[in-house]
Amino acid sequence: MKLPEVFSLQMQHILGEEYQAFVKSLLEPTPVTIRLNNRKKTSEPIATNGDVLWHTNAHYLDERPVFTLDPAFHAGAYYVQEASSMFVAEAIKQTVDTSKSLRVMDLCAAPGGKSTLLASLLNDKSLLVANEVIKSRVGVLKENLEKWGFPNYIVSNHDPEEMIDLEGFFDVVLTDAPCSGEGLFRKDPNAMNEWSENSVQLCCARQKRILQASAMLVAPGGILCYSTCTYNEKENESNAQWLTQVADFEHVQLKIPAGWGIVEKKYGYQFFPHKVRGEGFYLSIFKKTRGEKQEARGKIKLNRLPQKKVEVLKEWLQTPDVFDYYEKPDGQIVAIPSILSNEYAVIFRVLHKRSSGLEIGQFKGNDFIPSHDLALSTAIAKDLPAVELVKEDALKFLKRENLGADLSNQSKGWLLARYQGLNLGFMKVIGDRINNYLPKEWRIRMEIPE
Repeated sequence: MKLPEVFSLQMQHILGEEYQAFVKSLLEPTPVTIRLNNRKKTSEPIATNGDVLWHTNAHYLDERPVFTLDPAFHAGAYYVQEASSMFVAEAIKQTVDTSKSLRVMDLCAAPGGKSTLLASLLNDKSLLVANEVIKSRVGVLKENLEKWGFPNYIVSNHDPEEMIDLEGFFDVVLTDAPCSGEGLFRKDPNAMNEWSENSVQLCCARQKRILQASAMLVAPGGILCYSTCTYNEKENESNAQWLTQVADFEHVQLKIPAGWGIVEKKYGYQFFPHKVRGEGFYLSIFKKTRGEKQEARGKIKLNRLPQKKVEVLKEWLQTPDVFDYYEKPDGQIVAIPSILSNEYAVIFRVLHKRSSGLEIGQFKGNDFIPSHDLALSTAIAKDLPAVELVKEDALKFLKRENLGADLSNQSKGWLLARYQGLNLGFMKVIGDRINNYLPKEWRIRMEIPE
């Protein structure tokens, strides 16, 4: 592997005698890791090859399978995520009381790895806002959050500087900032081809701008978590130090076992691939020392669903009385946790390019058409009619093809397709016909091997 000369000199300066071990590690295969969904359990265990030291629910695989051909992946049983970046969860666990009702912002969220990571830490009285600046990446972010199933989320598409009216609103803000990508050289060779000194300078300046906007969003006593997938001091330690100089934040020190191989710096924690079983990563965590917390007050400006229709919905949800129900102008019905009504109202008022809560379906006349979001949500009722599919038929369902299974004995109406006890989506039995309600854009497009 031919490393850029300037980058090579930089890493020699950072690592000293460990430089050759670092270079050697870049020639080794990239570890494959998955993080299991603590709210969705499969009936069959997933074969793994060791545990991620800093995350109890994450594991290494022997090799990288074709995840597209695993229905459990489509059902949200696990997320494929680089191991080092999962350290965000440990940092939050050490600095935040996750038993409380929290307002959490993932500011640079796509494709959704860290958003689903945060969702697994939150209770049902907490709200997660997952924001992505680049519009073309919002779709995959929302899809991954839908699969994960945590109902209390909003996906938004705003530049951080457009959020000034949310000053002091969030208890936790995660800023996984766009960076020069040095930590991805082994995983993605294109990252090495695109690297330059100029790129580092541009990223550093952009990160400062994003950090300044992030700092504004944090409530006093709240936590700001800053991370990158790079090594250099400018984007990491220098930016972390800069934040403590320009805003009311103090660096928080974490307790890290020596056996984890994580290198502790003055302001943060660095992951090197020759010391950990993962890629390059940096994280620093801060606590806001001063400021005013913004109280959540407001009214959701959507039409409340008439009680007659609410009664129809109750059979579809496990705990229907914890939600308020609203109808959007397009007819889609959203379920919003009653306890978080004020928080949602504030977000809806400030952020205009965003989702509007858990979409559960819509009425056509007197008939209720359930949504795919509901099918994958952990809020769905557990006793709805369902059929357990073998893998071959589960994949056919995910390709929107005719199933081999005989469903002639099924009652007419809505039916959940399941695999290993996990919901894949809705079907509707109409006479001798089965209609597949998997969204067309979600279907598997690759050929399935015999």
